[in-house]
Amino acid sequence: MAQQTAVEWLVEQLIPKDQHEGIMDIIEDAKHWEKEQIKDSYEIGWVNGDLKKAPRFGKEYYEQTFNK
Repeated sequence: MAQQTAVEWLVEQLIPKDQHEGIMDIIEDAKHWEKEQIKDSYEIGWVNGDLKKAPRFGKEYYEQTFNK
């Protein structure tokens, strides 16, 4: 089961689904930015930490964790 990102949770909490249309570009930009931050942070942790048995690249980690 895929995890939910903070941005996805926030959108669900604040904006009724029938009102998403007017701000979808902003929401998609925020989700993309968050995805890049997660991937970059993961790769920094992999290089500096003890994650040698985990996926090497943040993109792999993000896709496995959030299934996007």
